[in-house]
Amino acid sequence: MLFVGLSFSTSLAAGTTVVPDGLPVIGAQVIIEPGQPEENLDLWFRRLSESGMKVCRIRMFEDYMKDTSGQWDFSLFDKAFETAHRHGIKVFATLFPSAQDNSIGGFKFPVSFKHRESIERYIASVVSHFKNCPALYSWVLMNEPGTGGNVPDNEFTRYMRLQWQDSYPSGRFSDRRFLVYLNTSYLKWLSEKVLENDNSHELHVNSHQIFENVAEYDFSSWRPFLSTFGASAHPSWHYGYFCRSEYPYAMSANCAIVRSGAGTKPFWITELQGGNNTYSGMNPFCPTADEIVQWLWTSVASGAKGTIFWSLNSRSEGEEAGEWALLDFQNSRTDRIEAASSVAAVLEDNSSLFSDVSPEDNGISLLYSRSSLWTENAVRYNDDIRYEGRQSGGVMKSVLEYYEILSECGMPPSLMEIGEYDWTKNDYSGKAIVLANMISVPEEHWDHLRHFVATGGSLFVEGLTCFYDGNMRSLYSTSFPLSDVFGGTVSEFKCTPGDFTIDVISRDPSGLVKDKVPVHLWKGYATPANSSFPDNLILDGADTVGIVNKYGNGKVIWIPSLLGMGARRSGDGTPLAKLLAGLLPSLYNSNIRLSRHEEDIFMQTAKGRAGRFSVIVNKSQVSRRLGFFVPEYKSRGGKNERSLVFASKCGHISGNKLFIGPEETVVIRWEHY
Repeated sequence: MLFVGLSFSTSLAAGTTVVPDGLPVIGAQVIIEPGQPEENLDLWFRRLSESGMKVCRIRMFEDYMKDTSGQWDFSLFDKAFETAHRHGIKVFATLFPSAQDNSIGGFKFPVSFKHRESIERYIASVVSHFKNCPALYSWVLMNEPGTGGNVPDNEFTRYMRLQWQDSYPSGRFSDRRFLVYLNTSYLKWLSEKVLENDNSHELHVNSHQIFENVAEYDFSSWRPFLSTFGASAHPSWHYGYFCRSEYPYAMSANCAIVRSGAGTKPFWITELQGGNNTYSGMNPFCPTADEIVQWLWTSVASGAKGTIFWSLNSRSEGEEAGEWALLDFQNSRTDRIEAASSVAAVLEDNSSLFSDVSPEDNGISLLYSRSSLWTENAVRYNDDIRYEGRQSGGVMKSVLEYYEILSECGMPPSLMEIGEYDWTKNDYSGKAIVLANMISVPEEHWDHLRHFVATGGSLFVEGLTCFYDGNMRSLYSTSFPLSDVFGGTVSEFKCTPGDFTIDVISRDPSGLVKDKVPVHLWKGYATPANSSFPDNLILDGADTVGIVNKYGNGKVIWIPSLLGMGARRSGDGTPLAKLLAGLLPSLYNSNIRLSRHEEDIFMQTAKGRAGRFSVIVNKSQVSRRLGFFVPEYKSRGGKNERSLVFASKCGHISGNKLFIGPEETVVIRWEHY
């Protein structure tokens, strides 16, 4: 493996404890257990330091802090914090109070008020003891909130439900709405208890299983009490909607959701799979050194403040024993930690470029709604693969297909819950929203969409979007409330089990668009509100399958068929990419991007303190030759100057072309731009 720019100091100065505010950092979970040889403790933190890693995470198990008589004994973790400080490593301390089922993942809620009282005593003791440790950086309030949609039935949750019902009466999706409330209220309570004992360190929490659990998280309500947001990203556990070649897109989409949820707060990848899982995890899997590089650079380009691997060393017993580690069983370095070290080196050597990173806003936002995710779980009936679009996950898979296709054009969009979008602007010119199979759009957002389009925005709508309102009332069987914005309504959806194609012909003002596009399961038939304007129809032969509607200063492109799922199942995103480019040309021509849609190529452009850079990952198994579109490029001497900051293999630039090997990652700096 060839790496560019690897002049990095192999050790940090003793006592260095500052995590740079602007430069992304890398770290790893250090597993602390009773009975570990003391020399191993020093070796582990030395391994972090010599790899250019500046942070670690430690799980503060209450059961490891009590002696046989039940008295506090902090000595095990005192040594860990002292050793971390000696090697210049900052600590994310994860709170882990005792519970009956004290698995490595931790419990999500107390089972009773007696249990909550014991949690409060644990927080007071642990936080008070460690708050003055110079190595301490942040408290992680709990590990991975989210139950997968299940509301525990116990003394504590029953009482909380009664409290919630005083303000939120029961109705459709009451369990789901209560779970959102329960997550937020418990996290807030934890934050309050930590602050009672320590108000000088950051508070953090890491979401997990993001694509399945996101409907449980009301990120915006977490912002007042969290300092930073986080995410767990384990392909073995969390990326079941993706195949292995799509993991960079999964990583990027994961970051995009959390970044949006965090608002102005920083976010971290709090757990990233760093080693082999054997018997734990959904699927056995070991990341390659190439994949470690891909994921790290993807998180950097996504604006993550840092990435912490799970884990440096492995547990010696219990769940996950002997698994997940960056080091081998002899605590020696592996190709995976060497790969991570190479990325840390390049970040350090180019700190001005990679400080204060934010991904470029290309003007496109993918929106999902909690109610869509709740609805599909309420109405699904079978798991026949022919009907994937109506299975649990069909909504999010539709959204993620657009994310992948746009990423293969070099333009990953923003990805957020519909309530997180900023609806307050007076001008949305140059902005586009994609509603991909968003089967439920709550009533409070109908006027938001009207305002967005009327003030210049472009709205692309597909699939069964707006089939229901937020309470599962059918919208098409009555007077469709958005017919003025969309330009009509749907007469019906016809089911064709499996997959097919439709001809999409549109005489949009930007020019004639004609494509054969894959579709899954349902073909929607549109009925225009005004049939006297035939040029605004989208046709499949004699069938009207969509409408292009001018509304105020903006427009809506509406094709009520499952295009995203069609692209996903066909394995060919190019027809949908061409369709988007034809219908949204202004957005495609105002961003650094690939010159065309490139299957299996991920590209994300970001801006750091000293300029712009792009991360490109080749997930195909062959070398590729890629071209770029660079608008309004400020050249020097008539040359479009760009340089490689990093290449994991033999990638190089020749003229306007990038040559990139299979599974390779490159980072391009755009000079004078």
